Amino acid sequence: MLRHDGASAAGGAAQAGAPSTEPSGVKSAWRTVELLEAFAAGDVWLSLSDLHASTGFPRSSLHGLLRTLLDAGWLEQDGGTTRYRLGIRALKCGTAYLDRDAVVPFATEVLEQVREQTGYTAHFARRNGDEVVYLETREAQRSTHLVSRVGRSLPVHATALGKALLAELTHDEVEALLPATLPALTPRTLTSREALHSACAESRELGYASEHEEGTPGIRCVAAVIPYRIPGTDAISCSMPVDRTDDAETRRVGELLAEATAQLARRLRREGIR
Repeated sequence: MLRHDGASAAGGAAQAGAPSTEPSGVKSAWRTVELLEAFAAGDVWLSLSDLHASTGFPRSSLHGLLRTLLDAGWLEQDGGTTRYRLGIRALKCGTAYLDRDAVVPFATEVLEQVREQTGYTAHFARRNGDEVVYLETREAQRSTHLVSRVGRSLPVHATALGKALLAELTHDEVEALLPATLPALTPRTLTSREALHSACAESRELGYASEHEEGTPGIRCVAAVIPYRIPGTDAISCSMPVDRTDDAETRRVGELLAEATAQLARRLRREGIR
């Protein structure tokens, strides 16, 4: 089973002397996938030692996999060193996902409308297991954020997007989805399961979710699910500077997002998009 921290379940079991938990299928294919995910989750440049520590793969296997991915253009090498990073073919594959997703053009149009109406940065994201992955962003005109969030992920419990999407699930489904421990991204991150379930209940009642510096210091967020699927998989959010936002403004933007996502869902259903 692939783990979100990029570590190899099979490697960890082998090191502990436990029976192998490696999934069925072609071992080299699984290792290639885990290796690429280790690059996606790690620093920009990773050495053989870094990858051995994160995956648990034998160094001999890593050498072969790295050489194959390098030759195929999925990795780049740092000059004559033994450090590697994702190559341009990984970007081409990632953008192909967005290019072929029928929802993205409609969601992007709504993001631009939301940014215009609120003045804040707007995001479109999709839940992937216990993470939310950002698929599109429209930055506010006054934003100082210079690095795109597209393709990046955050844990569901630490974001308004994640809370809104967790609220689509039952209590037991949420429990089955979450890791044993909820890591804190900031001092305000909800790490109590009881508090998270309460936040989900509030989201169901209001029609939108909110968080105050739980994912990023200095940022307050609100998010609403796009209800074109059951349970919902996609949501739209606004990121707002805490020094320019109070509770009344949070409610205003949350209600605006709830209406915008409801209209978007109706349009997607008319287009036959599920």
